[in-house]
Amino acid sequence: MKTKHTLSMVFALLVPLALTGSTSAQFDQLKKHVRAALGEEEANKQIAYFKIKGPLAETPVNMPPLFGSEPPMSLKGLLERFKEARLDKNVVAVLIDLQNASLGMAQLEELHDALRKFAAVDKPVFMHADSLRTVTYAAATGASHISVVPTGDVWLLGLYGETPYLRGLLDKLGCTPDIEHCGDFKTAGEPIMLKEPSEPSKQMTKWLLDGLYAGLVERIAKGRGMSPEKVTSLIDNGPYSAEEALAAGLIDSVKHRQDFIADLKTRYGEGVEFAADYGKSDDMDMPQDPFAMFSFVMQLLNPTPKVYTEPSVAIVYVEGAIQTGAAEVSPFGGSSGAYSTTLRKALDKAAGDDSVKAVVMRVDSPGGSALASEIILDASRRVAAKKPLIVSMGNVAGSGGYYVTCASDTIFADSGTITASIGVIGGKIITTGMWDKVGINWHGVQRGKMAGMMSTAAPFSEPERVKIRHYMDTVYGIFKKHVTTARGAKLKKPIDDIAGGRVFTGAQALDIGLIDKIGGLEDAIKFAAQRANLGEYDIRVIPEPPGIFDLFKRHDEEDEHAETSTPPRLSLTKLPPFDTMLSTLATIDPLRVQAIVRSLQRIELLHAESVITMMPDELLIR
Repeated sequence: MKTKHTLSMVFALLVPLALTGSTSAQFDQLKKHVRAALGEEEANKQIAYFKIKGPLAETPVNMPPLFGSEPPMSLKGLLERFKEARLDKNVVAVLIDLQNASLGMAQLEELHDALRKFAAVDKPVFMHADSLRTVTYAAATGASHISVVPTGDVWLLGLYGETPYLRGLLDKLGCTPDIEHCGDFKTAGEPIMLKEPSEPSKQMTKWLLDGLYAGLVERIAKGRGMSPEKVTSLIDNGPYSAEEALAAGLIDSVKHRQDFIADLKTRYGEGVEFAADYGKSDDMDMPQDPFAMFSFVMQLLNPTPKVYTEPSVAIVYVEGAIQTGAAEVSPFGGSSGAYSTTLRKALDKAAGDDSVKAVVMRVDSPGGSALASEIILDASRRVAAKKPLIVSMGNVAGSGGYYVTCASDTIFADSGTITASIGVIGGKIITTGMWDKVGINWHGVQRGKMAGMMSTAAPFSEPERVKIRHYMDTVYGIFKKHVTTARGAKLKKPIDDIAGGRVFTGAQALDIGLIDKIGGLEDAIKFAAQRANLGEYDIRVIPEPPGIFDLFKRHDEEDEHAETSTPPRLSLTKLPPFDTMLSTLATIDPLRVQAIVRSLQRIELLHAESVITMMPDELLIR
């Protein structure tokens, strides 16, 4: 049995290693020998506890909590922790709280499927909550046992989708949108052009919600052992109190938390340990264990990049709106978008690194800049020329988010992924009326017939409209050519019957040949490793998630190409009256405000790029 005195001696012996700059690998090796010499006891039996709150990020974050705000949990990190719990012989069961989780439809599937995998190793998964909503309940049905507190509730109501239309707001501000689009279903401009959806938009939303709803029903039916018809009936008769949900077979018990925990202790013994935040690795938390303290000290003194030599599958994330330029490190973590320069460098690094045997490009993006999408696609082709390149689609991979996948011959998507939207929009917002309201008059002079084409002073003239349409048609033709070249005979319909801005679920996209397999991130990684003939392999993210030290690093040129800095953009959401209005409304209806903010960001992107490949509209599903 090791004592505090022994640990103190070990601490004293190892401090010089940290101060003299020993590598983490050297320290870890020594730590293993010391632990073995101390005869460390086998851990007690554990119940792995996971609390999932807020949104699940796609790109992992390696930042410490700042100002009381923790970076979001990543899907990849959570799936890895689940896998660790499945393989850990000391873990006898899993306890999960996801009542405050915010999940996309694809993330719902991946979480549900990951929970069901515990049954294969005979480890029950217990879910306990005060309240569950439709999406969190659907994810919870992957568990072995669902419990809700007395007088709690299960709000199983189905799916409700809505889109904000901003034309009325723009009219009040004196702004007039002038938007063109390629494809009858390329309705990305409608939320700022119209006050309600067009008929094509209504049709597309209908088939999209039909597909998502069918997948939701099927998942609940599979998890609860019911027929789809039974689940549909239960949804139509919701919501339910905890007691009603138990009687309907939607949950398995109604218990207060302390009673639920007491039952688990009775089942597994009083000595069972509840491992809070099982598997969580936050390298920047101040550790209590002396060995972990040494690692922390060395990390502070030697923040050197990791060196990879073992065979690996690399993950490159395309998350958020696709934009030109380079991403900036945020002290709060998270992703501000998918930037072409950053992703080009990441893909080139993956292509040139001999230890990387295959690459998974994880796409969770509504699209954005057509130019940036082309740059990312070009870089991904260089990867595919050297090693397997597999695409894994997240919640959304539409328009530019589909464009960038066209170098891969194998695309995975979840059945609830929203994808395709092959089309182009372009245009501008006319602001003369807004300036009139505040008493400012502008007088313009031009030299060159088309010099004022993108001016915000007036709508397109007819010659200008012909020019912008020609440019958009060119980009649209290139987009369709990329798709037909990449998919070839896999397409089940002519490209013009698939394109035109039409949006599909992953399941629908599989039927028409736009994707190859239904599966999540773990499935794509496993498939990539098989394609590369790998047995044992590491999984790494390129570029590595930035750490706290990256905030203070001077960014040196990383390749031979000179770059010009992108001028900072002044966000519409930070300007009056948007800032005041949105801040007030966010306290009342936060989900709708988030959808409005994303719609306003589309206007910003349109101003910056003029022609964009973006999803049809900002569909809020709950």
